[in-house]
Formats: sequence, C-alpha cells, structure tokens
Amino acid sequence: MRIGLKLLFFFVGLLIFSYGIAMAIGVKYLGISPWDVLNISLFEKFGFTIGTWNIIVGLLLISTTLLINRKYINIGTFLNAFLVGVFVDLFLFINLIPPPSNLFFDIMLLFIGIILMGIGGGMYSAAEIGAGPRDGFMLSISEKTGLSISRVRIMVECLILVIGFAIGGHVFVFTFIYTFIQSPIYQRSFLLCKKWINKLLFSIEEKKKIAS
Repeated sequence: MRIGLKLLFFFVGLLIFSYGIAMAIGVKYLGISPWDVLNISLFEKFGFTIGTWNIIVGLLLISTTLLINRKYINIGTFLNAFLVGVFVDLFLFINLIPPPSNLFFDIMLLFIGIILMGIGGGMYSAAEIGAGPRDGFMLSISEKTGLSISRVRIMVECLILVIGFAIGGHVFVFTFIYTFIQSPIYQRSFLLCKKWINKLLFSIEEKKKIAS
C-alpha cells in the first residue's frame, strides 16, 4: 500500500507535468520554457523528436547529479527521464491539446500549461520514487549550497535559457516569466504533496495497528 500510494503520486505527477509541457509547446509562439527552448532548438537543429531530446538531456543531468548527490538518483529518476519524453511526444502526436485560437485564449493556455508543469513537477518529486532529472539536479544543488529550491531553479533555468538561445532556440516575452511563475508553484506543490503523502501513510499505518 505504501509503495502503491507513492507510485500513484509519481505517475499522476508525470502525466500532469508532461501534459503541461505539451500544452505550452502548442502555443510556443508566445514563448516556451527554458528547458523546452533547449529541447526544441536541438530538435530543429539535429532532428529526432522533442521528447527524444528531453530524454537525452535528462540522462546528461542524471550523470551530473550522480557526481553531486547520489541520493536523488534511483530507478524512478530514469523512469522519469524516459516517460516524460514519451508522454510529451504522445500528447503532441495524438494532438490531445486545445489548438491555438486567439491571443487571449492562447495566453490562458500557456499559463495553464505553466501551472500544470509546476504542480506535476512538485507532485512526482514529493513521491520520492525518484526526482526528475532536472529536479534532482536542482534539489542536489539546493542541498549542497543551502539556497532555496526556488532560487536554484531560477538560476539554473536562466543558464539553460542562455544556452538554448545561443544554439538558435525560440525566445519570446513569456519565456522570461516561466521560471518566476513555475518555481514557486513547484515548491508549494512539492511541500503540499509531501504533507499529504505523509498524512495518508500515517493513516494507513494507524489502520494497520488497529486491525492487528
């Protein structure tokens, strides 16, 4: 039951996060997240798919995190790296996202995508099945430096944005507010889901004690 509950949070979080990415990519002309600036620029320059580049970049981040703090890397981290790429490609392939319409509607879609990415990211990280490659990298730096998760996320994603832009990535006005919106949502989601999971696990243990 314990692992089942955590797996539920993990997979639901991955689906929410991946759908948020796909939704934002659907209106990418408004500006995409720093990581997607990188993934899409690599896709346009070298081919493959956006999801494939998400997996490749994820594996590179996992390798780096192993050198900083191994505790954030386990089988779930590799599952995360693979499944997010697959889910994003799947959502884009089956076109399970609202099509661009008018500026106001598209901005709403973009904000919803950003919010979903923050909620989903915090949710699967809180399950402790394995932080995502990007999140594990940032969590390990946060623990190593003593800086808040939100601050580290902003610093890292600003650096990724510069790299993505340098190799020809698409950057527009909303790209610059992604991190500042998503990071606080991620941190709040992470802490809230962590609290929910602990309460549910405590309730399960108490019921077991009563039953025995």
